[in-house]
This record gives sequence, C-alpha cells and structure tokens, in this order.
Amino acid sequence: MKILAISPLWRMTDVWLLLVFLNCHILRSLCKEVVTNSWLVTLHGDGGEEIAKRVAKNTGFSYIGPVLNSKTDFHFVHHAVHNARMRRSVPHTRLLKSDPMVRFAVQQTGFPRLKRGYKPLKPLSHAKSNKAKAAAPPKTSVPTDPLYPKQWYLNNTAQAGGKLKLDLNVEAAWALGITGKGVTTAIMDDGIDYMHPDLYENFNAEASYDFSSNDPYPYPRYTDDWFNSHGTRCAGEIAAKRDNGVGGVGVAYGSRVAGLRMLDQPYMTDLIEANSMGHEPQKIDIYSASWGPTDDGKTVDGPRNLTMKAIVYGVNEGRQGKGNIYVWASGDGGPDDDCNCDGYAASMWTVSINSATNDGQTAGYDESCSSTLASTFSNGKSSIYDAGVATTDLYGNVTTKHSGTSAAAPEAAGVFALALEANPDLTWRDIQHLTVLTSKRNSLFDPEGRFLWMVNGAGLEFNHLFGYGVLDAGSIVDLAGKWKSVPERFHCSSGTVQGKHKFKTNEPLLLIIDTDACQDKDNEINYLEHVQAFITINASRRGDVTMYLTSPMGTKTMILSRRPRDDDSTSGFIKWPFMTTHMWAENPQGPWRLEVVMETAPVTGLEQEGNLFEWTLMLHGVRDAPYAKLPVDAVTNHEKLGVVKRAHERFIARSARV
Repeated sequence: MKILAISPLWRMTDVWLLLVFLNCHILRSLCKEVVTNSWLVTLHGDGGEEIAKRVAKNTGFSYIGPVLNSKTDFHFVHHAVHNARMRRSVPHTRLLKSDPMVRFAVQQTGFPRLKRGYKPLKPLSHAKSNKAKAAAPPKTSVPTDPLYPKQWYLNNTAQAGGKLKLDLNVEAAWALGITGKGVTTAIMDDGIDYMHPDLYENFNAEASYDFSSNDPYPYPRYTDDWFNSHGTRCAGEIAAKRDNGVGGVGVAYGSRVAGLRMLDQPYMTDLIEANSMGHEPQKIDIYSASWGPTDDGKTVDGPRNLTMKAIVYGVNEGRQGKGNIYVWASGDGGPDDDCNCDGYAASMWTVSINSATNDGQTAGYDESCSSTLASTFSNGKSSIYDAGVATTDLYGNVTTKHSGTSAAAPEAAGVFALALEANPDLTWRDIQHLTVLTSKRNSLFDPEGRFLWMVNGAGLEFNHLFGYGVLDAGSIVDLAGKWKSVPERFHCSSGTVQGKHKFKTNEPLLLIIDTDACQDKDNEINYLEHVQAFITINASRRGDVTMYLTSPMGTKTMILSRRPRDDDSTSGFIKWPFMTTHMWAENPQGPWRLEVVMETAPVTGLEQEGNLFEWTLMLHGVRDAPYAKLPVDAVTNHEKLGVVKRAHERFIARSARV
C-alpha cells in the first residue's frame, strides 16, 4: 500500500478535510429540500458593508450583516418570500445577480436542528424562586443555595436513589478557589432568561446576540408550553450564582455565560449556524451546544461549509490563538442511533459528551459511538422525585426536571471553565488531553452488558458509551495547574483503498492498510489523538451495516453500530468521516484493519448486501512524546498519566530494538 503524506500546513488542510468530504454527502441526506428566505450574497472585491447595504436596498432585500466578519460575504433576507418553502425563488436570485456588484448569490437551504432532551419540554411544576435578591449569607465550605442539596451531580450523597460520590467532584476544585473566574461560555440555543436572579450578575451581554431576531437581546420567545426554556436551563448549570438564596449553584459559578439565540426558527441555515459559532471568538472561551440533527436513528447529517469554516477559525484563531472549545451533546437517539452519524458530535474539533444516570448506568436515550470523549450526568430514575438536574428556568423559576444529554454538555462546559481559570494558557487540544487523562471510570456501567470497559495500547481505559469516563473537576483543575502544552499536531494521510468491495449477510469484508504513519517526514506521527476513516459505502439496507476499526496495537473500536430504523438503500455514506478517540496516545505504525459486517435482523429473513468503494485512513497526533515536559508530581498524582508515560517508554524501547 502506497503511503500518502500531506503537508503539515493545517490551517489550509483543516478546511479541506471536512468541507470537501462532508458537503458532498449532506445534501443527499435530506428527504426533501427546504429553502428559506435567506440569501448568501458575495460581492466583487472587498465591497464592504456600505455597498452591501446599498445592493440590498436596490433589490428590495433586507440587509442582515456580514458572514463571519467577511468583507465580501453577506446575509440578505427577503420578507416577501416565505421562510420555509419547497421551491427556490429563481426571480429573486436573478435580481440579486443582476446587480454589477454581486459576484455570487444563493438562496439558503433549511434543515432541522433539534434540542436534545430526553422528554419534550412541557409545562412542569416549577419551584418559584425569590425574585428579590436575597442578602448573601456568610461564605461556607458548602453552598447555602436552597437547591444545592438536590444537585446530586455536584455532590452525590446518595440522594434521589443515587450512588455515593458518583459526581463531578466540583467541591475539590472550589476548595482551591477555582470557580471559573474570567471565563465566558456561550450557550448556543433558544435564548437565555438573562434577568433571572440566579443569572443576571453572570450574564455577559457584550458577547451575546440574537441570531433569530437579529438584535443584541437573546431573550427566549414566549410559548404556552415553556418550550424555549432549554437555553436558560443549560446556562444555570454552568453559571448560577452561589450563596444568593436563589435556586442552586453552577458548576463554574464564578464564570459568565453569553446567550446566542439561534435555535428558534422553523429551519436552521448555514448562515445562522456559522455566525453563531463564529461570534466573538476573542470574548467567548467555550461554546456549548445541546442540539443537533434529528435523533431518529436514520439521519446522517452535519455542519455545512460556512459552519465548518467558523469552527476551524475558532480552534485556530479563537482565544488569541489558543483555540475556542466547542462542547457538544452526543445525542438522545438511544441504542437505535449512533452519534458517529452526527457530523457535529463526531468532529475532532468538538468535545462530544455523553451522559450517565445518578447511579452510574447509561440512560435509555444515550447514543453510543467511538467519537465520544467523556461523560457527565443527566438524570436518575424517573420514578424518583427530584432525580433530574436542578437548574434555572424561565421567568425567575427553577426546576429539578432538566435531563438528557442536553443537561450533560453544559456540565462539561462548566468543568472546562474551571480548568481554564486554573490555566488560561490551555489550548483546545490541551483540554481534550486533560479530559482523557483525568476522567474516571468511577461506577459507570452499561446495564445491558453491550459495552464493556476496555484498555487501549497506551494503557488507557475507555468505553463505547462513556468515552474515557466521567469528568472529574478536582482532578482536571489540579493537572491543569501543572500542565505544559502538548507538542505541535500533525496529520498524516496513511493510505487509501479503492475499488468495488462487496459484502453481504454472513460474508463480512476485511480490508487492511499498512502504514508507517508518515515516518521520517515533517508530519510524522508517533502518538495518536484522533483517527478518521473516510468511507464511501452503500448497502441495500444502510442501517444493517456495522464497521470495526482495529489499530496496530490491537485496539478494536466500533466506528458504526447497527441502526435498525435506517432503511436507506440509495444514499449510503459518501466520504463520511467516521472518527474514533479510542486509540488515544497509541503508536499508529503498522497494519490497520477495517471490518465491515452486515448485521441483518434474523426476523426479516432477508439477505442484505453492499459495496465499499473507498476507505482513506487519516491519523492525527504528535511526533514527540506529549507529556514528557510535565513535572514529576503530575505523573505521581495522576494514575493515568503514569500509565501512559510507561507505555510510551515501551514504545521507544521497542523502536530502538527494531
């Protein structure tokens, strides 16, 4: 197999890897094309806003603003066009293109993006908070907020049927004086009740915006069923004030939250997503998303071009070059879905977070996939009162009923805010390394016995549901304070298999790529971070296809699980980037094995078949040992770090013998 190397100039390559590969697939995943009343308009040269405004006025459009602060790309809306229609408005596009300053104009496609919550949000019994600000009681070691005893995910005392000490261990971080000060997390959602008495002091208005109404006030739109309480609930998990006599306390109660209202319209567009994820990347440290493509077990979808550009810019240029942290809820499709079919959660630039219940089990709505990095908590048994996540709610209220991976992602964002206060120089990659090294297995388990805890070639324990375990705030803050940023990251295209490779029921397909991981080249990789398998495949029933990737060190991971509801027989996957984190810190040199299995349900009695047309193996990692510069006490105090360093010493010794 010929080994292909790519340039380490990643700022260009980043865009190529997903923009090209994802875009050709995504449009095929939609059942019908829905178009909106929004247009992306590109002007000749560096037209600027004044020219864009003039073009909009001359053509009867409304000028919304630039896209990602561009001087040539702008967002226009035409209010005489319905915001969700099945046919493109060709006359309006022609009118735009007739202006001599317009180089390009395209009407925006609409697509569904859904909030991730176990149950549809409906009217609940809300505990009313005291709207008048209470006098702050004397500071104690334990928060005095009235809901704190019910916040089992912060301090699990076995309340609500939970398991003792199965929590985020935040009190250990707080005891060090770390509360998230100086860190801002943006809640990309349906708005924030920023007048809530538990939120308004920690609300960052300068970093907030309403992309649904195009104004600076991201307040939730009122509905009778309180459907738009989602963002407010997520915000309270992160930054609810401490010891103010109201509600509970946030994971990072000294941090601030920004509201990016972008989820409240009939259909999402690439323009809205891009501007949200690229909003104020120097003022925002963390972006938290508790939403994604439809969790119906048959959707394959992800970010479009402009959105990917925003994320790539964020990780390369945000936070003064250290990179923004994008936290994503892994999905609520349950065992019939796979979060590797979600291009947001499965991106190597996002931290995908799954959830566990208060007694350590996987929740019934949790999706599994090889791209999940870690877990936090969502809820306990539905039969037990107050077993949900306690947090802020609309109009000054509070609730103990928040749940789903919607609740898990903001908890992770709060833990990362604590880490960033402990060490503001952490990069987006440092956060991922710290997550892997400090997350704990604790008491997490799969009650169905489908996914056992495994150990990879670098000695790291992982699980297909929970990633590397539950986040530990005390541990991540401790290690963050001693952290030395990891070496430069490289990317190696390690080989491609092409041709028509058939597989069918009871006849699996095995393919092998033998790679030197770009050895002796500028982008040599000796220690892995992310692994991507770009695959083009179709089948008579896509949902029956499962795929397994095995590393040269023997770590086997399922990069696609069976999805019984997915009956697609035409679209398949086109250069889809299946990603795994399970080979973290391994040496990638040697044979990689891809196994494709058609797991046809016995009850159907029908034989299914398929064809794999292309598999490209992409390795991402570092040439030099990533933890060599850490002080001795860091290795001593963090068991996983010691295990990995000893494994790396064995890598080096083995290479020397060879």
